[in-house]
Amino acid sequence: MLRIGDTAPDSEVETTEGSICLHSWLGDMWGLLFSHPKDFTPVCTTELGEAARLHEEFLKRNCKLIGLSVDSVADHRAWLTDIRIATGQSVRFPIIADEHLEVAKLYGMLPASTGASAQGRTAAENRTVRSVFFIAPDKTIRAMLTYPMTSGRSFLELLRLLESLQLTDRHPVATPAGWSAEDDIIIAPAVSNDEAKVDFPMGWRGPLPYLRFVKRAWLGTGNE
Repeated sequence: MLRIGDTAPDSEVETTEGSICLHSWLGDMWGLLFSHPKDFTPVCTTELGEAARLHEEFLKRNCKLIGLSVDSVADHRAWLTDIRIATGQSVRFPIIADEHLEVAKLYGMLPASTGASAQGRTAAENRTVRSVFFIAPDKTIRAMLTYPMTSGRSFLELLRLLESLQLTDRHPVATPAGWSAEDDIIIAPAVSNDEAKVDFPMGWRGPLPYLRFVKRAWLGTGNE
């Protein structure tokens, strides 16, 4: 089973934009890999439309999108037409054709004992292929989420998570529940008070000894 901090499995895959090697394709950018159990499914159709709508926002944050579905390239391309009709959005990022279930197994979304073909498999049989993986530029997995088929994913929430991951990579901080980009942030527990005085010379508010809030605008005053 993959865990946060593990290296994301690399593979040469067929996609709607041709054959790619995942690590090379990502280059020095972040990646968001999100998967679907079957083409022509209603919730996934809306999700791909929403991902397409927010694609540029992810790119602005140095993050590439790549989808995956357990069907062929030909099926994917036909599905893209349906997505455009249903949502008004054109998908401009690759979708992996995992018709042999190889990537789903590599990423632990299906058991290794599952067969080697998508033929004859229903979306319900592939229901665990509903996962999200954030891959950092160093190719480690930084976040993983799995959703049931009946609950559509929020790509605005995934944008928020991406911003948190990138911010906490750059600074010794964490983000609280419900955090948004302009909200206060938390000084990481690993930072002692003496170190925090250097990193955050403007000070902090601490309702508890281990819970120290600072303004995001103060980042860079002492810790760059």
